[in-house]
Amino acid sequence: MNYETLLCEVHEQIATVTLNRPKVLNALNTKVFDELEAVFTALASDSSVRVILLTGAGEKAFAAGADINELAATDAISGEAKARRGQGVFRLIETCGKPVIACINGFALGGGCELAMACTIRLASETARLGQPEVKLGLVPGYGGTQRLPRLVGRSSALRLMLTGEMIGAAEALRIGLVDEVLPPEQLMDRAKELAGAIAAMAPLAVAGCLEAVERGNGLGIDDAMKVEAAIFGRLCGTADKSEGTAAFLEKRSPKWAGR
Repeated sequence: MNYETLLCEVHEQIATVTLNRPKVLNALNTKVFDELEAVFTALASDSSVRVILLTGAGEKAFAAGADINELAATDAISGEAKARRGQGVFRLIETCGKPVIACINGFALGGGCELAMACTIRLASETARLGQPEVKLGLVPGYGGTQRLPRLVGRSSALRLMLTGEMIGAAEALRIGLVDEVLPPEQLMDRAKELAGAIAAMAPLAVAGCLEAVERGNGLGIDDAMKVEAAIFGRLCGTADKSEGTAAFLEKRSPKWAGR
């Protein structure tokens, strides 16, 4: 797959997508959104890919935010359309049916932080800096940040970050729950690949089922959410992978997943 603003490679069931605009700190412009949509659509339908890693080229940034030149040219109508476009692409990443691990190296600000929050798991380098500084531009986060950030870190911490526009370091991001692990820069991608490998070794339909259950159950009352879980559990009980998994356990051997 060839892209102008991204790199994509697949190795042993793990895809690595790299935002490749290091000269502008991997800022998110219209072309980046188009190519993110294209690559995640392709990877979602590729049965050979079990886990996706998402990172930024260079050591300075995961993604430093939206392209300010494009933002400056928006009005009320085009601004709403731009927000809806970004929300749609990030929602695609969030619901692509496969785990997406954000590997945050350096700045993840504004749209970059929102992109990381759309991922399933977030690993951060010790040098990472995260934040939602849109208020400094007279704006609010527009790519899902006002909704995902409170869900991750709680209402008060989310509003503190959004209202002050402050950047926080990796240690503080870990403390409040914005990232899941913090690592030395040289260990970031190795740890991401290790985690991805552990997930890729699991039954692919079960992994997808976990993602689906959490996604569909989010926002439901507990009783309705339990019904969603039971339906997915029942569906998986009828799969070849469930038969293989239980047989392998009883026979004390490693399972061989078929994805069906």
